[in-house]
Amino acid sequence: MVQYSVFTKPWKTLPLDELAQFVHETGFDGVEFPVRPGFQVEPQAIRKDLPAAAETFAKYGVSIFSVAGNTDEATIRACAEAGVPMIRTMAAIPAGQGYMAAVSDLQNSYKALQPLLKEMGVKIGVQNHFGRYISNAMGLHHLLLPLDAACYCAVLDPSHQALCGCEPEMALDIVWPRLGMANLKSAYWRPEQGPEAEFATWKPYWTDARHGLASWPRFIAELKRRNYDGVVCLTAEYSDEERVETLIAQDLAVAKALFAEGEADG
Repeated sequence: MVQYSVFTKPWKTLPLDELAQFVHETGFDGVEFPVRPGFQVEPQAIRKDLPAAAETFAKYGVSIFSVAGNTDEATIRACAEAGVPMIRTMAAIPAGQGYMAAVSDLQNSYKALQPLLKEMGVKIGVQNHFGRYISNAMGLHHLLLPLDAACYCAVLDPSHQALCGCEPEMALDIVWPRLGMANLKSAYWRPEQGPEAEFATWKPYWTDARHGLASWPRFIAELKRRNYDGVVCLTAEYSDEERVETLIAQDLAVAKALFAEGEADG
């Protein structure tokens, strides 16, 4: 059975009790919880504060399905202590370094963490991201190929995949054996200046489920065809930041309707 998560990044200043209540009342089963400077739990206090945060969420029937934070020993141990199964990260390609060399360095650094990840029972989920990151499903496949599947999995984000141009069914087929979580958000490219510019530059506009490049109906239909029963994380990323709470509630309703489609006839 699919479980619905929300990335709580937009609510960094909301007290944990209020955040947990909001997540529950909006209809989510759990959260992806950022551990970053200025958030409810900061990296230097993670061993103490993350288990306490998990207890607060649990009072409202909300789980921490994943943490967005560092992939260091303190974070891995804190996740184990708090019962958080996954640390979600992205694979950056540093400026000035070639792609293949960066992937090799990432693989070596990830391999060094495998004994601790196994000991603690925590996975690292690597998400694709447009720009100077591993941006698509094939890149995730290549990165993860030599890594232990008990320690590393793919977090497929169809919106970033669509910004780079790949069919959702193909992307899922590529990462399916290592898929640990599915993200849902939506974006399209917008020009940064008018048509009089000598050379156009573009940036993503983060929108709701119905208006981006990524097809939620096709992505969810393929997840259903493959009997996916894991976590689906709605990342609450919208360029219209004033309407985040309205948009995330609407998008959750869309996702739930798409997953439920056809069930009454089955």
